[in-house]
Amino acid sequence: MTNPDLSVVIPVRNEAPGLTQLCQEIARTLSDWGRPYEVIFIDDGSTDATFDILKTLQAQNPRLRVVRFRRDFGQTAAFAAGFAYARGRIIVTADGDLQNDPRDIPALIDALEQGADIVCGWRKDRHDPFLSRRLPSIIANRLISWSTGVRLHDYGCSLKAFRAEVVKPLKLYGEMHRFLPAIASEQGVRIEERPVRHRPRKYGESKYGISRTLRVILDLLTVKFLLSYSTRPLQIFGLVGLAVGSLGAVITAWLAYIKLVEGQPIANRPLLLFGMLFLLAGLQFITLGLLAELQARTYHESQNKPTYVVRDVIQTPADDRIGVAP
Repeated sequence: MTNPDLSVVIPVRNEAPGLTQLCQEIARTLSDWGRPYEVIFIDDGSTDATFDILKTLQAQNPRLRVVRFRRDFGQTAAFAAGFAYARGRIIVTADGDLQNDPRDIPALIDALEQGADIVCGWRKDRHDPFLSRRLPSIIANRLISWSTGVRLHDYGCSLKAFRAEVVKPLKLYGEMHRFLPAIASEQGVRIEERPVRHRPRKYGESKYGISRTLRVILDLLTVKFLLSYSTRPLQIFGLVGLAVGSLGAVITAWLAYIKLVEGQPIANRPLLLFGMLFLLAGLQFITLGLLAELQARTYHESQNKPTYVVRDVIQTPADDRIGVAP
């Protein structure tokens, strides 16, 4: 095998019933596409027969590679592992629940080769319950688009195509896989969106819920901070500190005028406590900003510590000569 043009990264967890059909659909689509490819399945701590089925499928098709986690590290860690092990110059991500249609992959790649760096799928005709899935998604997409400045209809669609040099350097944690276009936008990449098919879920149940939506919102705050202030944290903490400290200075100055000029007592006034509190809080925010500036020099990415632990890697012996991610 030579290095493939395309790597398809698919995280799976307890998706045993649909894996055979998924592999058949991918093989049929990409065989017609006519270029060398690989499919990397990340088994994110499955407790059913997912790994056994993947192991059997890999023995039948050397284009499949299987990376098995020791436990459930989450979808973001699974994507990060897939990016690390991918060898193609183009990386496509997809879900393993059969709701993404592999027939859309060539169209995303075509858009990528026409000049885009990232092509995102848009589930324009989505087959999910409205109140529990589609409505929260609509709200989240608008909030993310507004806060990051990268306007997409469907951040939650896993079917995306990337140039490998764009996505491989990214460090992912939390629920940040859905923010990949926004995070990559810091590099000045060209991002496009294409409508893709979306099929009703055939097997199992969705692993998304309200609690996960709340975690996404918290991670959005992190992404916003990283995009705007990761290299200049003093500008956010310092502004807050100056605003709070200025308010405290105004209050204490007014109280000092009352005491020194008008001769009125101020010791029993609660406003004195607020003024001192605001002054100290402002000083603390500015100090925190300075410490954050120092921390930015030793950013957590410099540790190069992965967010996952691999248990097994299943691939054909010929692949070993090509090399895999460290």
